[in-house]
Amino acid sequence: MKDIFRYNSVKLVVPVFIFFTVWWLSIQFYFHTGSINAQIFGALYGVVALIGGLTGIKYSYKWGGFSSALGRSTLFFSFGLLSQELGQLISSYYNYVLKQNPIPYPSWGDLGFFGTIPLYILGILFLGKVIGAKNSLLSKKNLLFAIFIPLLLLVISYFVFLKGYQFDWSNPIKVFLDFGYPLGDSLYIGLTVVVYFLSRGVLGGTMKNKVLFILFSLCIQFLADYSFLYQSYYGSWSVGGINDYLYLLAYFVMTLALIRVYAQFMKLRES
Repeated sequence: MKDIFRYNSVKLVVPVFIFFTVWWLSIQFYFHTGSINAQIFGALYGVVALIGGLTGIKYSYKWGGFSSALGRSTLFFSFGLLSQELGQLISSYYNYVLKQNPIPYPSWGDLGFFGTIPLYILGILFLGKVIGAKNSLLSKKNLLFAIFIPLLLLVISYFVFLKGYQFDWSNPIKVFLDFGYPLGDSLYIGLTVVVYFLSRGVLGGTMKNKVLFILFSLCIQFLADYSFLYQSYYGSWSVGGINDYLYLLAYFVMTLALIRVYAQFMKLRES
């Protein structure tokens, strides 16, 4: 872990994350969620996703960009972070320009937020190819395992959030997103768990902890999306609350994960 602190991107994103963490804590103890201070926080903390996305793009092209599996994996994870920032910017438009607080759901911001899901799935699939897990990942046993985890998470989601769900077919986009978010998030978590177990015997197991770091960030992203759905469903969401901090944490951990993967392959290249 300490090796990554020699990278300028880490020296940038860590202080920025600490700054937003202190700001969020001040909202909880001295201001209140939904205040103008919280609204400004909600508009700006996506800069962590922006830093992570641009950092990942920079690193990906050092590995050939779309011409290499590692470059593609890093690019798709980076695009996923940038997609989140797009969603944040559109949400800020609703908040500041259209004066809508809470932000409507669904909204155009969901183009960015939901767009992260297929991008992250592509990122983990190409990462599996990088560590030599492509054939194993596509085996029947591992595909069943990758499907089982999403189904398990969906069952949990159903009993906590979707039980008694009222299908409003006059708003089909909301119905799609209500089921699409937990399904998509749990799918990339399932794939990442498979890649993690397959990575233990690859490159001396050196990629294991890096994949685990990515898995951790994706789990936080799942919790962030899930808590947003839950709070929106029960009308308890407000800007600057715990949901915003979960997104901030997810962006930060994903950024560190991308840097750790890059640092590991740089070490292998230099050895």
